[in-house]
Amino acid sequence: MAETRLCFAIAADPPNRLDKALSRDVPEAASLSRSRLARLLAGGAVRVNGDVADNPKARVAEGDRVEIMLEEPSESHIGPEDIPLNVVYEDGELIVIDKPAGMVVHPAPGTPQGTLVNALLHHCGRTLSGVGGVARPGIVHRIDKDTSGLLVVAKSDRAHQGLAAQFEKHSVIRHYLAIVHGVPEASDPRLRGTRGVSFETGNIMKVTSGLARHKHDRQRQAVLFDGGRHAVTRARVLESFGTPPALALVECWLETGRTHQIRVHMAHAGHGLVGDPVYGGRRKLPLRALSPAGLAAARDFPRQALHAATLGFVHPVTGDQMQFTSPLPMDMARLIDALRGAVRASNAPGKN
Repeated sequence: MAETRLCFAIAADPPNRLDKALSRDVPEAASLSRSRLARLLAGGAVRVNGDVADNPKARVAEGDRVEIMLEEPSESHIGPEDIPLNVVYEDGELIVIDKPAGMVVHPAPGTPQGTLVNALLHHCGRTLSGVGGVARPGIVHRIDKDTSGLLVVAKSDRAHQGLAAQFEKHSVIRHYLAIVHGVPEASDPRLRGTRGVSFETGNIMKVTSGLARHKHDRQRQAVLFDGGRHAVTRARVLESFGTPPALALVECWLETGRTHQIRVHMAHAGHGLVGDPVYGGRRKLPLRALSPAGLAAARDFPRQALHAATLGFVHPVTGDQMQFTSPLPMDMARLIDALRGAVRASNAPGKN
């Protein structure tokens, strides 16, 4: 495998450890994260003043000459595919995609091709500087196959590390739009008696629980109150549909980001997403609340009505605050139009 030699000098007032000095002084253009540098040290790929340096705690001095032997990123085992992408933003470090419903993010045994990663490998080509030594896009978060909307993908190792750290700290802004059964209201005594559900000022519903794989169905997640991964979802009603109200457009935002989190939490609260085949979103609608057209549109909606509408984070290299929004996809917009037209009497938007 081809190698390149990266050479630089330790700057003034270096930290008292080699690994920290490397992290501070390695050229930004190399896109080497701290974890990648640690692997290079352990692998004997770093020389200081001509000698192999593999002790991360070793002392260095201003002016010491550093050489790092870098293998060219190996090709990913995943093949590139010429699949159209809706690119919202792109630079040398990362790319933001507006994913359509129906596209899987990463290849898996059941879907080895046609995924977002396949499309990104073709789109990005040689602009991928390598994540963990492999020329591949760095997936730091995912959205379900049948959920549409925004996600950010790293193109470099340092961007991957920086974005992953933000997701781990739950500092990334992620707001979703969903169409749910019923209308979550603080005045609902059933919700007040549902474990894990509370309300905050402004009629904001908060669902707090642990989440873990379902004991009997490995494709599902289950709400737990003893164990599981901590998960917090907030939701507020933007608009309700029907007389009496039968469905609602809600904005949901994540304090944590767990698998199926919004879908599981909204179902736990008794407000499952329209069209959700896993968590009970195809339940019977009240016939007299909506017109036949509205009933048909909701009953026949082919996927969970969930869209990742807002994504915000700090750029992991420049430090700039970035925020992106995505309009509702056509299928959800048409569903809302049908529901609005189906209301038998005027119905004001839900309280904020």
